[in-house]
Amino acid sequence: MKFMLVKTYSEAAHCDIPLPEWAPEDIAAHIDFQRALGEQLAAAGELVDAQGLAAPDQAMIVCSDGRSAPVVTDGPFPETKEFLAGFWVVDVDSVERAIEIAAQASAAPGPGGKPIGEYIEVRQIMSAPDVA
Repeated sequence: MKFMLVKTYSEAAHCDIPLPEWAPEDIAAHIDFQRALGEQLAAAGELVDAQGLAAPDQAMIVCSDGRSAPVVTDGPFPETKEFLAGFWVVDVDSVERAIEIAAQASAAPGPGGKPIGEYIEVRQIMSAPDVA
């Protein structure tokens, strides 16, 4: 079963200090944790992909009617309080295992090594229905 674990930055999490404002050693510890988690999942054969995403101010919204040039606008509005920060795609035996991984990711270290309690959304990746 494949799941996407969506990492969302939110001021409602246990850590409301944006990553760029953390001490360099706290950023390094957080990145080291993320790398170790990826290596652990890869060694278990569960990791399909994992990526961090650029900040919302670098995002673009694209809309097209399929006939004319697409309309491209700046990303999310500045008042956005939460945003997609990254994701993992895992291939595991059960939803329970996906939840275990999400819980581990949620407890990533933040300032002072305190777990940040990030919100991790767990969504099963669906396949297209069979067409007869």
